[in-house]
Amino acid sequence: MILSASRRTDIPCCHALWFMNRIREGFVLTRNPMNPSQLFRFSLSPDIVDCIVFWTKDPANLMPYLDELDERGYQYYFQFTLTPYGPDLEKFLRPKAGIQHTFLSLSQRVGKNRVVWRYDPIVLSSQFNIDYHKTQFFRLCQLLSPYTDTVTISFLDLYPKLKNAGFRCASREEISELSLYIGKTAASFGLQATACCEENLASYGIRQANCIDKKRIEAICGQPLRIKPDKNQRDGCGCVESVDIGAYNTCLNGCSYCYARFPGKSPLRCNPSSPILGKPPLPQEIIREKLGMSFKENPQFSQFSLFS
Repeated sequence: MILSASRRTDIPCCHALWFMNRIREGFVLTRNPMNPSQLFRFSLSPDIVDCIVFWTKDPANLMPYLDELDERGYQYYFQFTLTPYGPDLEKFLRPKAGIQHTFLSLSQRVGKNRVVWRYDPIVLSSQFNIDYHKTQFFRLCQLLSPYTDTVTISFLDLYPKLKNAGFRCASREEISELSLYIGKTAASFGLQATACCEENLASYGIRQANCIDKKRIEAICGQPLRIKPDKNQRDGCGCVESVDIGAYNTCLNGCSYCYARFPGKSPLRCNPSSPILGKPPLPQEIIREKLGMSFKENPQFSQFSLFS
């Protein structure tokens, strides 16, 4: 099983203690975001969890626990979003100088193959124009290229909840100009540029992104995986199957472009001791047991009951 932690919220930044409590207790509860009445329980045994993919804008709160994760036998890597925006778009993040230092420290701790830099979303406006992004992307490539091997981009998608937030879609001309610059600049610093759920940008030297990446996970685990593409993601997604343990509207970073927040509603404050992020189970709700399975070709244990 691949654990995604999480596309729906920043677990390393906002819920690191909650996550470690789940690791220590050996299980987690999740709700189906499309059908919140469906509750599931997953084992977090390291014999079942082949790899954890952390999605974060600032993993500093999780870093003190990495030794414990290692000692417990977990494999993991980070999708680390580092943009040039300030508190006007990312209201509650630490100053970027500190987060940049954390990126370097994390890479030195876990290795550059386990820290993927995300320059996304690319927001275009009168303030954040093409020249701004060219300047900032070059600067960040200079800083980060010794500490990662890949940079993933995406252009802002105008979800319905964002249409009144003052954002706009990038034009084809803007996408072309910036993609050409990003592809060439990344390559000049020895980075592979990839694009997450974008149109084909291969002509600019930008490959399709595989954020939950079979090849990267196999390299980290040291053996092949029997795993299929994730059919539950958007068109153009190259990810393989995973279990996401996050919950929408629980991130405290305050990013104005975020698709996972509920406009007009404060984010839910979560109890670190709760077995679930978000709304706790009600007494009458049924929790369904999910059978966990390792995708490794030769796992020590191939399959478990969650309650065995």
